[in-house]
Amino acid sequence: MERFVIDVLLACQTVKGACQLLNISWDQAWHVMDRAVKRGTLRKEAIPSRLLGVDEKAFRKGHRYLTIVNDIERGTVEFISENREKASLAEFYKSRTPEQLRAIEAIAMDMWVPYVQAILEWLPLGKDKIVFDKFHVMKKMNEGVDKVRKEEHRALMALGSKTLSKTKYLWLYGEENIPEHRQEKFTALKESTLKTARVWSIKETLRGLWSYKSVAWAKRFYASWKKWVDRCQLEPIKRVCAMIHQRLENVLTYCKHPITNGVAECLNSKIMSIKRRAEGFRNVENFKTAIYFH
Repeated sequence: MERFVIDVLLACQTVKGACQLLNISWDQAWHVMDRAVKRGTLRKEAIPSRLLGVDEKAFRKGHRYLTIVNDIERGTVEFISENREKASLAEFYKSRTPEQLRAIEAIAMDMWVPYVQAILEWLPLGKDKIVFDKFHVMKKMNEGVDKVRKEEHRALMALGSKTLSKTKYLWLYGEENIPEHRQEKFTALKESTLKTARVWSIKETLRGLWSYKSVAWAKRFYASWKKWVDRCQLEPIKRVCAMIHQRLENVLTYCKHPITNGVAECLNSKIMSIKRRAEGFRNVENFKTAIYFH
């Protein structure tokens, strides 16, 4: 019966839906789920993970977060802890054996400093294993482009020009993703003398950094790109460039370990689906159990 309840819970993806089908109480269904997670945790083999991803997930409003560690190759959630502090990620490393820690080759993550500190403290040769997620870097670049667009749009509107009206999302696209019906207009915009067109070109050029397999060649590319940024005299992009420059060593570890947090984003989407179907969780332990179960 318990095996059947588990199957129904997995199919329904909500405790409430399973209860209605099986005519059991919420507590009965939840305890089945909880026991299933505990059994699975106990019998799970300590298989070393080569490539890991680290990301945070909001539990509820008010900056309540969970730190989630995933195995990139298997696409599985390996560990969940509360908050997004140094100690949150340190809990994961404390739970691993020395053999498992030595087996870790690379970790994809954003640039959150407490996570970096935990890796440097707990992981052997951790400094060489951090891979700052390229999508996180490009997200920061897009934010810089949008700030330039906003400033220029205000200036143009003051002069009575609506050149940049309703173009916000065009500048956030990669060149290959511009909608077909907007391409003609966007071609004219990007070939103009607009500051926004200039920073969009800078942003798009940076994407080439992750095409290199040699760190030396990637550094040469970056040095040329940085000179362009320095000449542009646009502060939002210069600030993003400064952030990248400060962390360049672990941006370029991508050349050796071409991994991203794409798996984490996929898992986050599934976690959001679990949370949405359950209409939220009051108890963080229940949320963690639901994530492990599904």
